[in-house]
Amino acid sequence: MSKEGSLKNIAIVGAGRWGKNLTRNFYNLGVLHTICDTNESLLDTYQEQYPEVHLTTNFKTVLENPLITRIVIAAPAAIHYVLTKQALLAGKDVYVEKPLCLDSNEGEELIKLAEKGEQILMIGHLLQYHPYVRRLQELVGSGELGKLQYIVSNRLNLGAIRTEENALWNFAPHDVSVILSLCGHRMPLQVRCMGAAYVSQGVADTTLTALRFDGDVRAHIYVSWLNPFKEQKLVVVGCSGMAVFDDTKPWEEKLVLYRHHLKWDQGRIPLINEGDAEKVIVPQEEPLRAECEHFIKCCDERITPRTDGQEGLRVLKVLQAAQASLNVDGDGKDPSEKHYLTQGTAANYFVHPTAVIDSNVDIGEDTKIWHFSHIMEKAKIGPSCNIGQNAVVSPGVVLGRNVKVQNNVSIYSGVVCEDDVFLGPSMVFTNINNPRSAVSRRGQYKNTFVRKGATIGANATILTGIELGEHCFIGAGAIVTKDVKPFALVVGNPGRQVGWMSRYGERINLPLETPEGETLTAACPSTGEIYKLEKNTLTIFEKTIEGKYDKEVAAHKLS
Repeated sequence: MSKEGSLKNIAIVGAGRWGKNLTRNFYNLGVLHTICDTNESLLDTYQEQYPEVHLTTNFKTVLENPLITRIVIAAPAAIHYVLTKQALLAGKDVYVEKPLCLDSNEGEELIKLAEKGEQILMIGHLLQYHPYVRRLQELVGSGELGKLQYIVSNRLNLGAIRTEENALWNFAPHDVSVILSLCGHRMPLQVRCMGAAYVSQGVADTTLTALRFDGDVRAHIYVSWLNPFKEQKLVVVGCSGMAVFDDTKPWEEKLVLYRHHLKWDQGRIPLINEGDAEKVIVPQEEPLRAECEHFIKCCDERITPRTDGQEGLRVLKVLQAAQASLNVDGDGKDPSEKHYLTQGTAANYFVHPTAVIDSNVDIGEDTKIWHFSHIMEKAKIGPSCNIGQNAVVSPGVVLGRNVKVQNNVSIYSGVVCEDDVFLGPSMVFTNINNPRSAVSRRGQYKNTFVRKGATIGANATILTGIELGEHCFIGAGAIVTKDVKPFALVVGNPGRQVGWMSRYGERINLPLETPEGETLTAACPSTGEIYKLEKNTLTIFEKTIEGKYDKEVAAHKLS
């Protein structure tokens, strides 16, 4: 396809890690109109490389532009659903990178929207467009390997570690897509998955998934981003032959066929009959370019993509079943069933599909629990709370109203947070002063109390058995080893008080303490509230009403 003969009608949304490759291909195909990304500095790098392409940080302008009829989404998986839905409602054809979204209910909704609007919905399962995978599918489909018996897929690497999604969701969609196609697009009867998190708590760095199909066909998928070497290998075994697809090999060596088969001697002992390895060679072609061309062709000719919404939904259901199994350490799951609580019923709260909610928990109205977080039994979470990504709320924890828990926070048993508490990214609680791996101290957990309105900054550590006073402010990275007064500003290691903070989060111009019998007052710079310091204790002397304060009255009181 030449640039001169093409209509520039495609917008790329998300121009980062993988988006840059899609940008290159659609640009070379002469159809790229706009690059959209919220990162302005990233867009600047594209200015010189693609000078005639429009650049924007505003997705709404993409949706409203009548010249853009096709949208390619390469944003983080967590927002695939939202972006795809908006694009479909705007009447655009959509190509969305894997996975389609993170919940099968949302996937079904997107498929219905595309069908209703007679729009193209294509999923970026790249291996389905790899010439050697296409040839492998032909070999299996024609019976060249005999009856299919089992498939093994390894996708390993060192690096590209994510915190917003685990290795299963990041690596395995491609393998699941190919395996389902080799099995005649049948769904497995059972899915099991085990894995472990070593870098970021709650985000599995390595997983092993087992699929069982009817006819006793089995498949195993091993993915990891903590492996010392790169491996992208798929082994397909049939009763009369085996095929190995190794995408790390040179082009002519990527697909090898072994015509191994069993024979039986007179004692009915099975013997391996080893044939010579045969290289299968197909014409060289970049899979991503082929995938991009396929999307253009489907849009131009209004034909169903090879990886359409239904194919993406099948992959999504397997991934959800695998995640459900991973959450319970490998118990078997049926992918045809629903495995996730997506919306509270009795108490109107939201739980992201990848989050895990144990039984016997109490979650308040309007609370939101996001990606890969785990709420354990007997935890109590008040209304209007927000639990970020990769958070853990342990048994017996109590969170009040409007508690904000940022990403990568573990709240251990014994912690009580009152209303309006803010827990910054990756801050740490402890509940044992003298932990030993060989000594069980479950009955010795101490309580930590975080009083109303307190803020704990990013990466701060709070030792167990202490109390953080109302509206205190713990600076980023501080190590708090003793009780903190109300309104105190604490920083450093070990944490020490360096000042006072208002309820509004503004520094109060007062010393740490006053002489015996003396009282000082000062106003919050933002609200005008008056604070009174007596000796080393700060209290609110005059509150604002609905955030307003009479400055003349404040000046009079201060005088």
